Amino acid sequence: MELLEAPGSLRERLKKKFVDRSALIGVAGIGYVGLPLAVEKAKVGFEVIGYDRNSVRVDQVNQGLNYIRDVHDDELARLVEAGKLRASTDFSSLRNCDAIAICVPTPLTPNLDPDISYIKAVGEQIAAQLRPGQLICLESTTYPGTTEEVLLPLLARSGLKVGEDYFLCFSPERVDPGNARYTTKNTNKVVGGVTEACVDVASCFYQQTILEVLAVSSPKVAEMCKVFENTFRSVNIALVNEMALLCDRLGISIWEVLDAAATKPFGIMRFNPGPGVGGHCIPLDPFYLAWKAREYDFHTRFIELAGEINHSMPYFVRDKVIRALNAAGRPLKGADIFIIGVAYKKDIEDWRESPAIKVMELLFKEGAAIDYHDPYVAKFVEHGKQWHSIPLSRERIERADCVLILTDHANVDYERICSSAKLVVDTRNATKNVQSRSNVVLL
Repeated sequence: MELLEAPGSLRERLKKKFVDRSALIGVAGIGYVGLPLAVEKAKVGFEVIGYDRNSVRVDQVNQGLNYIRDVHDDELARLVEAGKLRASTDFSSLRNCDAIAICVPTPLTPNLDPDISYIKAVGEQIAAQLRPGQLICLESTTYPGTTEEVLLPLLARSGLKVGEDYFLCFSPERVDPGNARYTTKNTNKVVGGVTEACVDVASCFYQQTILEVLAVSSPKVAEMCKVFENTFRSVNIALVNEMALLCDRLGISIWEVLDAAATKPFGIMRFNPGPGVGGHCIPLDPFYLAWKAREYDFHTRFIELAGEINHSMPYFVRDKVIRALNAAGRPLKGADIFIIGVAYKKDIEDWRESPAIKVMELLFKEGAAIDYHDPYVAKFVEHGKQWHSIPLSRERIERADCVLILTDHANVDYERICSSAKLVVDTRNATKNVQSRSNVVLL
């Protein structure tokens, strides 16, 4: 039987290992959240193991090959070569780690219910190997209560006592892909622990690589903080999207309205409309909150309505294309549509939950012939169909019955598009600096 150290000594010994960088760090899930976190930890001297079931990702990391834009290629290669960072598909060595950050996906089911199966799977792996003196940090976005209602009971099977033998917290990821100003290091970190000792240990862990760490009273507060942040964006995007729908009816430019409103020096925050919402947070997190609220006989009507509006935008874009083509004497069926941008936002390669994919699906179902160009997304597979980006040539632009801009990447030549295209439908106001826009229809 393994002898347990006194709780105080375990806590202080673990904190000391964080401070002197002798701790071994495990990161479960090395995607958009996990890999940047692993790199930051390795950069300050920790030895880090990234765990992932995706063998392709694991092989890339072990070869020093980067696949996340927010990570610098040379930094990753240098850390791997120095032996500070490696990856594995074998979760059996989690027992050796002093701290384990869980950064796995939390998608929705087809019925828009939370799918926390990835959290449970990793939690079971950790529980089977849990030893005294470990810190477990859940970073995956989830509903309030997950840490204490799902993860804690799994870990309790070990017989170890939380806050004394091991430490458990929730600290939400705040990754904004493509944001060069705010990175993992300089984005404030919220930490909520199951006990006071858990908060203390987790704060020490994150303080080694993050400039500001804010401790809150519980994991539930930290979990709610994260879903509120993304629900805030979802609701405000829905508001401006609904204004865009109204302005379309009124014959007013929503973009001119926003430009004018943004001149007010107080009481306003600009959000732009678009073809919908995408990424790993905003389309998903409000539904996590709505699902949890129903357990307490509370219906988040405002939040759910925002989700409905945002999810309706691809259909509005389809209808806008139909109307623009009709005005040009061309039906949608058989029309040649050239899509510009499929990533969910500008200047990144992430197409997860991108509204552009839904728009393409809707147009394809109506019989349109579709190609796309995206300088960041060379190819993707959706519903069993593989799509490939094609060059942005003058000939291809001229051949299209409609060029549809769904993502406003900065390195796309919008002057060339507007000068060569018969018709442009611009859902992002990407053509705002083009001088001649007589063939452009804005959202």
